[in-house]
Parts: sequence; structure tokens; C-alpha cells
Amino acid sequence: QQALDRLLATLTIDVVLRDVLLPYLHELGERWEGGEVSVAQEHFASNLLRGRLTALARGWDRGGGPRALLACVEGERHDLPLVGFGLALRGHGWRISYLGADTPVASLVEAARELSPDAVVVSGTVAGVFDPIATQLREVALHAPLHLAGAAANGQVARRAHGTLLAGDVVAAADVLAAGRR
Repeated sequence: QQALDRLLATLTIDVVLRDVLLPYLHELGERWEGGEVSVAQEHFASNLLRGRLTALARGWDRGGGPRALLACVEGERHDLPLVGFGLALRGHGWRISYLGADTPVASLVEAARELSPDAVVVSGTVAGVFDPIATQLREVALHAPLHLAGAAANGQVARRAHGTLLAGDVVAAADVLAAGRR
């Protein structure tokens, strides 16, 4: 907690996300896969960071800027990169409506219809997670510009969903989306 406090007190949230937290989470996941870290250790670290990041996100839906609807694709439980993306996009003045992990397409369509966001961003990290629902995501694209992000997203599946690919780290992807609205 103290190390994180020092980082947040001395660096911007974009730098903390891009250069420290997300690389740390990636390494932690690799160490878990390699058996160097237990499930308990991985969950403890992830939940500690989730708590801090969601505390920073408090009130991110307020304001007068454009609205982004954020969700993880159905079956995706790794939502911390999406939270980081939301924080980076909030830094550009966007309002964030966050649905979180494991969001069914029908729920995403309903939220897009009700909120009329300026952008919908759907994230996925597990390879192939977008493939079975790419055509279903077209309904989301009828209500707002659709963007696919995360390691599982690629240009081909984004085109099948009638969306666009947001590539790069979460800070760069937020910069690209925000620049498109200027």
C-alpha cells in the first residue's frame, strides 16, 4: 500500500498504469502460470490493486464529457486492464459507465440502447473469446461506435463485429479513442 501511495503521489495515473501496474499484473499472471505464485497470492495482489483502482474511479461517470460504456466480453474475468483504460480515458474528460467482467452481449446491447454512449469498448484477454460472439456484437454497434480491445482482440474480429480495434496498452488506446472525439 505504501509503495502504491508513493507512486500515485509522484507520478500521473497514466504513467503508473502503463509503466508499473499493468506490467506488474502481466508478470504476476506469467508467474502464476509458471507455478511460481499461488492462486492465493495472485488473488491477493489483484484484489488489492482492484480496490485501489476502483477507489480512483469513484465518480468517473460524472461530468459533461462524452460517455464510454466499458465491459469485458462474456467469459472474461480479467477486468483490471479495462479499469485502467477507463481511468486513462477519464483523464481525457470522458464519463465512464462500467459494466465490468463477464458481461453477456444482451446486457451490453441493453446498456448501449439505454445510455446512448459515444463509444462502447469491449475487452478480452483470452485468445478466441471474441470469435463466437463477433456477429452478436453487431447489435451493439447499431447503438454506438464499437471498439474491441485487449490481447484477444484483432482487426479481423473487430471488422466481423462492425467495430474497430483499439490496439496498444491501455493508455495509448485511451489516447486514440479520445483523439477521435476532438
